[in-house]
Amino acid sequence: MSNPIQTLGAFGLNKIYDAGRFGVFLLYTLRGIFRPPAKFWPVVKQIEFLGSKSILLVGFTAAFTGMVLALQGYYTLSQYGSEGYVGAGVGLSLVRELGPVLSALMVTGRAGSAIAAEIGIMRIEEQIDALECMAIDAYSYLVVPRFIASLIAMPLLVAYCDIVGILGGHLVGVTLLGVSSGAYWDGFFASVFWSDVHMGLTKSVCFSILIVWICTYKGFYAGVAEGHFGPEAVSRATTNAVVLSSISILISDYVITSVLLYS
Repeated sequence: MSNPIQTLGAFGLNKIYDAGRFGVFLLYTLRGIFRPPAKFWPVVKQIEFLGSKSILLVGFTAAFTGMVLALQGYYTLSQYGSEGYVGAGVGLSLVRELGPVLSALMVTGRAGSAIAAEIGIMRIEEQIDALECMAIDAYSYLVVPRFIASLIAMPLLVAYCDIVGILGGHLVGVTLLGVSSGAYWDGFFASVFWSDVHMGLTKSVCFSILIVWICTYKGFYAGVAEGHFGPEAVSRATTNAVVLSSISILISDYVITSVLLYS
């Protein structure tokens, strides 16, 4: 009986230790924002990587999401003679929920996995240890530029996703299904308020923090817990980063929606 109890206790203690290290990692990252040297060009480089190179993927996803929403909305609303509210359904769905969530998931899959893998390779090749030996703050050098860039790029990507998705819904609803263009836009502007936009932007900021926090942490400590530094550690860290980031995005989406809707 002692072995299962010991295993369970060791597992619990290990998770508590990981949670504490997770929090300390974020504190060191926040501290690194205010430490020299200046991070302008590294931040610009990361904005290009996180934002500019994700535009095509996010736009493609947003366009077809808006099209599907218009198609499904028209099919449902036409049964009640309310086809004019297709624009309202597409707009609210994208601005409140799907725009931030889909953008964050796409960025996680494309950029978050690359961040975890890149930093993980630096860990197993002892490049991070070399930075520390040269008295260079690894958090400020590796994590902070990505953290700041994500805070800038994610809200812009979400706004872009919303616009493309709404135009995609307009294309299907008006051009293909025959909904009046005036009714589409009237329904949209009558239903989407600044509070809805504020909710979407709040989610984008929270998601950007989660993505960079989790992905950089998993890469930074790749193989440390297991004590095995090699390609398997990098692949495991990358997989864990993407999975944990995606789950955290979905959970935080529910929490933020509950808080903002009923506060």
